[in-house]
Amino acid sequence: MRGSPLRILVVGAGIAGLAVARALRLAGFRPDVTERLPPNELADTGLYLPGNAARALRRLDLDGPVRPLGQVIHRQRFLDAAGDPLCEVDLDALWAEVGECRALPRRDLYQVLLSGAGGAVRHGAEVSAVELLPDGVAVTFTDGTGGEYDLVIGADGPRSAVRALAALGGPPRPAGQVVYRGVVRDGPDVADWTALLGRRAGFLVVPLGAGRLYCYADEAGTVAPADPVARLHELFGDYGGPVPAVLAAWHDVQVGLTDEVELGRWHRGRVLLVGDAAHATAPTLSQGIAMALEDAVVLAESLRAAGSVEAALVAYESRRRPRTRWVRDRTRDRNRTRDVPPALRDPLLRGRGGRIFGEHYRLLVGPL
Repeated sequence: MRGSPLRILVVGAGIAGLAVARALRLAGFRPDVTERLPPNELADTGLYLPGNAARALRRLDLDGPVRPLGQVIHRQRFLDAAGDPLCEVDLDALWAEVGECRALPRRDLYQVLLSGAGGAVRHGAEVSAVELLPDGVAVTFTDGTGGEYDLVIGADGPRSAVRALAALGGPPRPAGQVVYRGVVRDGPDVADWTALLGRRAGFLVVPLGAGRLYCYADEAGTVAPADPVARLHELFGDYGGPVPAVLAAWHDVQVGLTDEVELGRWHRGRVLLVGDAAHATAPTLSQGIAMALEDAVVLAESLRAAGSVEAALVAYESRRRPRTRWVRDRTRDRNRTRDVPPALRDPLLRGRGGRIFGEHYRLLVGPL
Protein backbone atom coordinates (compact mmCIF):
# COMPACT_ATOMS: atom_id res chain seq x y z
CA MET A 1 0.00 0.00 0.00
CA ARG A 2 3.00 2.28 -0.36
CA GLY A 3 1.89 5.76 -1.39
CA SER A 4 -1.76 4.80 -1.06
CA PRO A 5 -4.14 7.65 -0.17
CA LEU A 6 -5.09 6.12 3.16
CA ARG A 7 -6.67 8.52 5.61
CA ILE A 8 -4.70 7.89 8.82
CA LEU A 9 -5.18 9.54 12.20
CA VAL A 10 -2.47 9.36 14.88
CA VAL A 11 -3.88 10.21 18.30
CA GLY A 12 -1.14 11.47 20.60
CA ALA A 13 1.82 13.70 19.78
CA GLY A 14 4.30 12.36 22.27
CA ILE A 15 7.37 10.44 21.23
CA ALA A 16 5.41 7.36 20.09
CA GLY A 17 2.93 9.34 18.01
CA LEU A 18 5.55 11.53 16.38
CA ALA A 19 7.73 8.51 15.59
CA VAL A 20 4.77 6.80 13.92
CA ALA A 21 3.98 9.95 11.94
CA ARG A 22 7.59 10.14 10.80
CA ALA A 23 7.69 6.50 9.74
CA LEU A 24 4.41 6.84 7.85
CA ARG A 25 5.62 9.94 6.02
CA LEU A 26 8.76 8.09 4.93
CA ALA A 27 6.50 5.29 3.63
CA GLY A 28 4.52 7.73 1.50
CA PHE A 29 1.51 8.31 3.77
CA ARG A 30 0.32 11.66 5.14
CA PRO A 31 -1.24 11.10 8.56
CA ASP A 32 -3.12 13.63 10.65
CA VAL A 33 -1.70 14.00 14.17
CA THR A 34 -3.78 15.20 17.10
CA GLU A 35 -2.96 15.88 20.74
CA ARG A 36 -5.44 16.65 23.51
CA LEU A 37 -2.98 18.86 25.42
CA PRO A 38 -2.02 22.38 24.33
CA PRO A 39 1.53 22.98 23.12
CA ASN A 40 3.80 23.83 26.01
CA GLU A 41 7.34 23.57 27.22
CA LEU A 42 8.35 20.01 28.04
CA ALA A 43 9.43 19.11 31.54
CA ASP A 44 13.16 19.31 32.24
CA THR A 45 14.09 15.65 32.28
CA GLY A 46 16.37 13.27 30.45
CA LEU A 47 16.34 10.03 28.48
CA TYR A 48 18.63 7.06 28.11
CA LEU A 49 18.41 5.38 24.70
CA PRO A 50 19.87 1.86 24.39
CA GLY A 51 21.42 0.65 21.14
CA ASN A 52 18.17 -0.65 19.66
CA ALA A 53 16.70 2.86 19.94
CA ALA A 54 19.65 4.16 17.90
CA ARG A 55 18.98 1.52 15.26
CA ALA A 56 15.32 2.53 15.04
CA LEU A 57 16.32 6.19 14.70
CA ARG A 58 18.55 5.22 11.78
CA ARG A 59 15.62 3.47 10.14
CA LEU A 60 13.62 6.67 10.63
CA ASP A 61 16.51 8.62 9.06
CA LEU A 62 16.84 10.69 12.23
CA ASP A 63 20.20 9.49 13.51
CA GLY A 64 21.92 12.51 11.95
CA PRO A 65 19.94 15.14 13.90
CA VAL A 66 20.28 13.13 17.13
CA ARG A 67 24.02 12.49 16.87
CA PRO A 68 25.16 15.96 18.14
CA LEU A 69 22.80 15.79 21.13
CA GLY A 70 23.50 14.60 24.64
CA GLN A 71 26.30 12.16 25.40
CA VAL A 72 27.24 8.68 24.23
CA ILE A 73 27.21 6.19 27.11
CA HIS A 74 29.84 3.44 26.96
CA ARG A 75 29.39 1.65 30.26
CA GLN A 76 26.81 0.83 32.92
CA ARG A 77 28.12 0.65 36.47
CA PHE A 78 26.12 -0.96 39.27
CA LEU A 79 27.07 -0.09 42.85
CA ASP A 80 25.68 -1.08 46.22
CA ALA A 81 24.04 1.50 48.45
CA ALA A 82 27.40 2.44 49.99
CA GLY A 83 28.83 3.17 46.56
CA ASP A 84 31.02 0.07 46.31
CA PRO A 85 31.18 -1.73 42.91
CA LEU A 86 28.86 -4.62 42.13
CA CYS A 87 29.27 -5.18 38.38
CA GLU A 88 29.60 -3.48 35.00
CA VAL A 89 28.12 -3.85 31.52
CA ASP A 90 30.23 -2.92 28.49
CA LEU A 91 27.61 -1.23 26.32
CA ASP A 92 29.89 -0.86 23.31
CA ALA A 93 30.35 -4.64 23.25
CA LEU A 94 26.73 -5.47 24.04
CA TRP A 95 25.27 -3.28 21.27
CA ALA A 96 28.26 -3.44 18.90
CA GLU A 97 26.29 -4.53 15.82
CA VAL A 98 23.22 -2.45 16.66
CA GLY A 99 23.96 1.14 17.69
CA GLU A 100 25.50 3.35 20.33
CA CYS A 101 23.77 4.16 23.60
CA ARG A 102 23.00 7.81 24.26
CA ALA A 103 21.59 10.01 27.01
CA LEU A 104 20.02 13.34 26.11
CA PRO A 105 17.39 15.83 27.27
CA ARG A 106 13.87 14.66 26.49
CA ARG A 107 12.92 17.92 24.81
CA ASP A 108 15.81 17.52 22.35
CA LEU A 109 14.55 14.16 21.09
CA TYR A 110 11.00 15.51 21.00
CA GLN A 111 12.03 18.41 18.77
CA VAL A 112 13.85 16.08 16.38
CA LEU A 113 10.78 13.87 16.08
CA LEU A 114 8.43 16.82 15.73
CA SER A 115 10.45 18.17 12.82
CA GLY A 116 10.69 14.70 11.30
CA ALA A 117 6.93 14.25 11.54
CA GLY A 118 6.35 17.43 9.58
CA GLY A 119 5.62 19.67 12.55
CA ALA A 120 1.84 19.82 11.98
CA VAL A 121 -0.01 18.76 15.14
CA ARG A 122 -3.59 19.69 15.97
CA HIS A 123 -3.45 20.51 19.67
CA GLY A 124 -6.45 20.62 21.99
CA ALA A 125 -8.16 17.83 20.03
CA GLU A 126 -9.48 15.29 22.52
CA VAL A 127 -11.20 12.19 21.17
CA SER A 128 -14.66 11.61 22.65
CA ALA A 129 -15.97 8.75 20.49
CA VAL A 130 -14.60 6.03 18.22
CA GLU A 131 -17.01 4.08 16.00
CA LEU A 132 -15.84 1.06 14.04
CA LEU A 133 -17.16 1.05 10.46
CA PRO A 134 -17.01 -1.79 7.92
CA ASP A 135 -14.05 -0.20 6.14
CA GLY A 136 -12.87 2.49 8.51
CA VAL A 137 -13.31 4.39 11.75
CA ALA A 138 -15.46 7.40 12.62
CA VAL A 139 -13.86 9.69 15.20
CA THR A 140 -15.55 12.47 17.14
CA PHE A 141 -13.68 15.10 19.16
CA THR A 142 -14.91 16.91 22.25
CA ASP A 143 -15.31 20.17 20.31
CA GLY A 144 -17.90 18.51 18.08
CA THR A 145 -15.69 18.07 15.03
CA GLY A 146 -14.91 14.67 13.59
CA GLY A 147 -14.05 12.65 10.55
CA GLU A 148 -13.76 9.20 9.02
CA TYR A 149 -10.43 7.45 8.64
CA ASP A 150 -9.10 4.27 7.09
CA LEU A 151 -6.87 3.72 10.14
CA VAL A 152 -6.75 5.22 13.63
CA ILE A 153 -3.56 4.75 15.66
CA GLY A 154 -3.75 5.25 19.41
CA ALA A 155 -0.37 6.55 20.56
CA ASP A 156 -1.81 8.27 23.61
CA GLY A 157 0.11 6.60 26.41
CA PRO A 158 -0.62 4.16 29.24
CA ARG A 159 -3.94 5.83 30.06
CA SER A 160 -5.03 5.73 26.43
CA ALA A 161 -8.46 7.13 25.60
CA VAL A 162 -8.40 5.33 22.26
CA ARG A 163 -7.89 2.01 24.02
CA ALA A 164 -10.98 2.54 26.17
CA LEU A 165 -13.16 3.98 23.39
CA ALA A 166 -12.31 1.12 21.01
CA ALA A 167 -12.95 -1.49 23.72
CA LEU A 168 -9.38 -2.79 23.58
CA GLY A 169 -8.82 -2.61 27.32
CA GLY A 170 -9.41 -0.65 30.48
CA PRO A 171 -7.13 1.41 32.71
CA PRO A 172 -3.51 0.35 33.25
CA ARG A 173 -2.54 -1.43 36.42
CA PRO A 174 0.02 0.00 38.82
CA ALA A 175 3.48 -1.49 38.39
CA GLY A 176 4.21 -0.83 42.05
CA GLN A 177 6.90 1.83 41.79
CA VAL A 178 7.12 5.47 42.76
CA VAL A 179 9.60 7.23 40.46
CA TYR A 180 11.51 10.50 40.81
CA ARG A 181 13.06 12.26 37.81
CA GLY A 182 14.94 15.45 37.09
CA VAL A 183 18.02 17.11 35.63
CA VAL A 184 20.83 18.38 37.88
CA ARG A 185 23.33 21.04 36.88
CA ASP A 186 26.51 21.77 38.81
CA GLY A 187 26.44 18.28 40.28
CA PRO A 188 29.30 15.81 40.70
CA ASP A 189 31.42 14.58 37.81
CA VAL A 190 29.84 11.30 36.63
CA ALA A 191 31.22 9.71 33.47
CA ASP A 192 29.07 6.57 33.19
CA TRP A 193 25.52 5.38 33.58
CA THR A 194 25.69 4.71 37.32
CA ALA A 195 23.07 2.93 39.42
CA LEU A 196 23.14 2.35 43.18
CA LEU A 197 20.99 -0.56 44.35
CA GLY A 198 19.45 -0.59 47.80
CA ARG A 199 16.63 -2.57 49.39
CA ARG A 200 13.46 -2.02 47.32
CA ALA A 201 14.89 1.26 46.04
CA GLY A 202 17.46 2.44 43.52
CA PHE A 203 19.19 5.63 42.43
CA LEU A 204 20.43 6.25 38.88
CA VAL A 205 22.64 9.05 37.53
CA VAL A 206 23.34 9.42 33.79
CA PRO A 207 25.49 12.18 32.21
CA LEU A 208 23.74 14.23 29.53
CA GLY A 209 26.77 16.30 28.52
CA ALA A 210 27.42 19.98 29.13
CA GLY A 211 27.65 19.40 32.89
CA ARG A 212 24.10 18.04 33.17
CA LEU A 213 23.02 14.85 34.92
CA TYR A 214 19.78 12.96 34.37
CA CYS A 215 18.69 11.68 37.76
CA TYR A 216 16.17 8.91 38.30
CA ALA A 217 15.25 7.20 41.54
CA ASP A 218 12.53 4.77 42.48
CA GLU A 219 11.08 2.90 45.41
CA ALA A 220 8.44 0.23 45.81
CA GLY A 221 5.03 1.77 46.46
CA THR A 222 1.77 3.03 44.99
CA VAL A 223 1.41 6.49 46.59
CA ALA A 224 3.42 9.54 45.51
CA PRO A 225 4.73 11.66 48.41
CA ALA A 226 3.56 15.22 48.91
CA ASP A 227 7.17 16.43 49.29
CA PRO A 228 9.34 14.47 46.83
CA VAL A 229 12.55 16.30 47.74
CA ALA A 230 12.16 15.43 51.40
CA ARG A 231 11.32 11.84 50.51
CA LEU A 232 14.44 11.52 48.34
CA HIS A 233 16.61 12.66 51.26
CA GLU A 234 14.80 10.27 53.58
CA LEU A 235 15.28 7.33 51.21
CA PHE A 236 18.79 7.97 49.95
CA GLY A 237 20.40 10.23 52.53
CA ASP A 238 22.77 7.49 53.69
CA TYR A 239 23.76 6.29 50.19
CA GLY A 240 27.33 6.72 49.04
CA GLY A 241 28.98 7.28 45.67
CA PRO A 242 27.71 10.36 43.81
CA VAL A 243 24.35 10.40 45.61
CA PRO A 244 25.12 12.92 48.41
CA ALA A 245 26.39 15.52 45.92
CA VAL A 246 23.46 14.88 43.58
CA LEU A 247 20.92 15.26 46.38
CA ALA A 248 22.52 18.55 47.40
CA ALA A 249 22.02 19.92 43.87
CA TRP A 250 18.65 18.31 42.98
CA HIS A 251 15.83 20.70 43.81
CA ASP A 252 13.32 20.32 40.94
CA VAL A 253 11.94 16.79 41.30
CA GLN A 254 9.15 15.27 39.23
CA VAL A 255 7.38 12.39 40.95
CA GLY A 256 4.94 9.87 39.54
CA LEU A 257 3.73 6.28 39.56
CA THR A 258 4.56 3.62 36.99
CA ASP A 259 1.88 1.83 34.99
CA GLU A 260 1.80 -1.49 33.19
CA VAL A 261 -0.40 -2.34 30.21
CA GLU A 262 -0.92 -5.95 29.10
CA LEU A 263 -3.59 -6.60 26.47
CA GLY A 264 -4.99 -9.63 24.70
CA ARG A 265 -4.91 -7.76 21.41
CA TRP A 266 -3.66 -4.41 20.14
CA HIS A 267 -6.10 -3.82 17.30
CA ARG A 268 -9.82 -4.03 16.71
CA GLY A 269 -11.22 -3.30 13.31
CA ARG A 270 -9.05 -0.53 11.95
CA VAL A 271 -8.00 0.86 15.32
CA LEU A 272 -4.45 0.04 16.48
CA LEU A 273 -2.55 0.81 19.69
CA VAL A 274 1.20 1.50 19.70
CA GLY A 275 3.82 2.37 22.30
CA ASP A 276 2.77 2.62 25.93
CA ALA A 277 -0.91 2.53 24.95
CA ALA A 278 -0.36 -1.12 23.98
CA HIS A 279 2.50 -2.42 26.13
CA ALA A 280 3.66 -0.03 28.88
CA THR A 281 6.02 -1.43 31.50
CA ALA A 282 8.03 -0.04 34.39
CA PRO A 283 11.09 1.83 33.04
CA THR A 284 13.61 -0.57 34.59
CA LEU A 285 15.21 -1.60 31.27
CA SER A 286 14.95 1.88 29.68
CA GLN A 287 13.05 0.34 26.77
CA GLY A 288 9.86 2.41 26.64
CA ILE A 289 11.08 4.84 23.98
CA ALA A 290 13.03 2.17 22.13
CA MET A 291 9.89 0.02 21.86
CA ALA A 292 7.88 3.01 20.60
CA LEU A 293 10.49 3.80 17.94
CA GLU A 294 10.61 0.15 16.87
CA ASP A 295 6.79 0.09 16.73
CA ALA A 296 6.87 2.99 14.30
CA VAL A 297 9.40 1.32 12.00
CA VAL A 298 7.59 -2.02 11.92
CA LEU A 299 4.13 -0.49 11.44
CA ALA A 300 5.26 1.49 8.41
CA GLU A 301 6.94 -1.61 6.96
CA SER A 302 3.80 -3.66 7.55
CA LEU A 303 1.52 -1.13 5.87
CA ARG A 304 3.90 -0.83 2.94
CA ALA A 305 4.09 -4.59 2.39
CA ALA A 306 0.51 -5.72 3.02
CA GLY A 307 -2.32 -5.73 0.56
CA SER A 308 -4.86 -4.40 3.06
CA VAL A 309 -5.00 -2.49 6.33
CA GLU A 310 -6.33 -5.55 8.13
CA ALA A 311 -3.46 -7.74 6.91
CA ALA A 312 -0.95 -5.05 7.88
CA LEU A 313 -2.26 -4.85 11.44
CA VAL A 314 -2.10 -8.63 11.87
CA ALA A 315 1.45 -8.72 10.51
CA TYR A 316 2.50 -5.80 12.70
CA GLU A 317 1.17 -7.33 15.90
CA SER A 318 2.69 -10.75 15.17
CA ARG A 319 6.13 -9.14 14.74
CA ARG A 320 6.00 -6.84 17.72
CA ARG A 321 4.47 -9.02 20.43
CA PRO A 322 7.51 -11.28 21.05
CA ARG A 323 9.83 -8.30 21.64
CA THR A 324 7.47 -6.34 23.86
CA ARG A 325 6.67 -9.52 25.80
CA TRP A 326 10.41 -10.08 26.31
CA VAL A 327 10.80 -6.54 27.66
CA ARG A 328 7.85 -7.00 30.00
CA ASP A 329 9.11 -10.34 31.32
CA ARG A 330 12.72 -9.19 31.76
CA THR A 331 11.48 -6.02 33.47
CA ARG A 332 9.53 -8.12 35.94
CA ASP A 333 12.56 -10.38 36.46
CA ARG A 334 14.82 -7.46 37.28
CA ASN A 335 12.24 -5.80 39.49
CA ARG A 336 11.91 -8.98 41.54
CA THR A 337 15.54 -8.64 42.57
CA ARG A 338 14.49 -5.57 44.56
CA ASP A 339 12.89 -7.84 47.13
CA VAL A 340 16.06 -9.92 47.58
CA PRO A 341 18.01 -8.78 50.66
CA PRO A 342 21.26 -7.04 49.63
CA ALA A 343 23.22 -9.55 51.72
CA LEU A 344 22.09 -12.26 49.27
CA ARG A 345 21.80 -10.20 46.09
CA ASP A 346 25.07 -8.28 46.13
CA PRO A 347 27.47 -11.27 46.18
CA LEU A 348 25.57 -12.75 43.22
CA LEU A 349 25.85 -9.50 41.28
CA ARG A 350 29.55 -9.20 42.06
CA GLY A 351 30.09 -12.63 40.59
CA ARG A 352 27.70 -12.72 37.63
CA GLY A 353 25.85 -9.39 37.50
CA GLY A 354 27.33 -8.18 34.23
CA ARG A 355 26.27 -11.36 32.43
CA ILE A 356 22.83 -11.36 34.07
CA PHE A 357 22.06 -7.76 33.15
CA GLY A 358 23.48 -8.13 29.64
CA GLU A 359 21.28 -11.19 29.06
CA HIS A 360 18.19 -9.05 29.59
CA TYR A 361 18.81 -7.47 26.17
CA ARG A 362 19.71 -10.64 24.21
CA LEU A 363 16.56 -10.74 22.08
CA LEU A 364 16.68 -6.97 21.47
CA VAL A 365 20.14 -7.14 19.93
CA GLY A 366 18.63 -9.27 17.16
CA PRO A 367 16.71 -7.94 14.16
CA LEU A 368 13.34 -6.24 14.52
